[in-house]
Amino acid sequence: MSAHARLRRSAAVAFVSAITAGSALLLTACDPSADAAGAKSGTTTPARTATASPSRATSAPAAPAATPTTAAPSTAAPTAPAQPSAAPTKAALNLTKGTGLTISNGTRYVVMDGKVVDFGTVVRDLAWSPDGKRAAFVDGNGNLETSDPDGSHRTVVAKAPSGVTWSHPTWQVFTPGSDESTTGLTAKNNLLFTADDHGTLRLLGVPATGGTPAPIRLGNYSGEDVAPNATTGNLWANVGNRTGSAVYANEDDGRVYYRDDYLRQQGGPVTKGSQPDLDDEGDIVFVRSVEGHTHLFAMTGGQRSPERDLTPHATTDYTEPAFSPDGKTIAFRAPDGIYTMPAKGGTPTKVSDTVGLPAYRG
Repeated sequence: MSAHARLRRSAAVAFVSAITAGSALLLTACDPSADAAGAKSGTTTPARTATASPSRATSAPAAPAATPTTAAPSTAAPTAPAQPSAAPTKAALNLTKGTGLTISNGTRYVVMDGKVVDFGTVVRDLAWSPDGKRAAFVDGNGNLETSDPDGSHRTVVAKAPSGVTWSHPTWQVFTPGSDESTTGLTAKNNLLFTADDHGTLRLLGVPATGGTPAPIRLGNYSGEDVAPNATTGNLWANVGNRTGSAVYANEDDGRVYYRDDYLRQQGGPVTKGSQPDLDDEGDIVFVRSVEGHTHLFAMTGGQRSPERDLTPHATTDYTEPAFSPDGKTIAFRAPDGIYTMPAKGGTPTKVSDTVGLPAYRG
């Protein structure tokens, strides 16, 4: 494993809330159909069933919520939901205290640290800066915002063009000189995210302090007869370490890709799957369909390591996995809430009734 792949990763991710039955519809970028009653009862199913490759979202920020299909979980943001009038029920299971785990589901309420935090605005696809001091998310207008962990001091980083849907931001931060292997490299403080431009998916980047988003470069591994990486169909990027390397998926070929942004930008396909995440040691977790259900798979030790099915006995769909900052735990979504399990595999433990996108605050 290269030296930079062993660097500590500070990852960031997401939010969730449970609303009492009969309250407003809860939307998430990955589950437009999830409502509070379903989350509490465990009957709500993901709007899209994951397959080997993720599907695109076809709705724009102002359009109605997407109709459920049999494709993979969408990673693009859905329509702007109405802000619910009621906070999540205190009776709902919430074992996030002290874990760093957060859950977002497209309402104003974020589950974190054993509580429910009212951000005062719609929050979709919540992600965290490596130090955990700033949150990034897509707001109710479809724009990219950052804020403090309690939702205060919000800043609009960039505004989405009309008809373009943004989703799933991830924070790319790198400080040169953290060790001798990084001296002389370029500092980074960016947000990478997915843009659905009238049906065409691209990965964009923008300075976290604000600016004009632009397509990120997607290089290739060196070698003969290496086909160029696709520039469209890409989504669900997650940065995995302090050098800014990331993983992402391509919906057209159903593969997970690695994007190396260390000494020079390069990258290429790793395996079949979708919704990948990357930890400090270069381990990758991702989703793949097996006999009618989506399982979690891991590649421990780098891009060319053997694949392991972490959930071989799954009887339901497990989606949207996220590594804890120390890489020892994986949080993921099921139709009835959020679960965690050891990154080495084991029995899943339910930690929240809230159905939404899990993420860890560094």
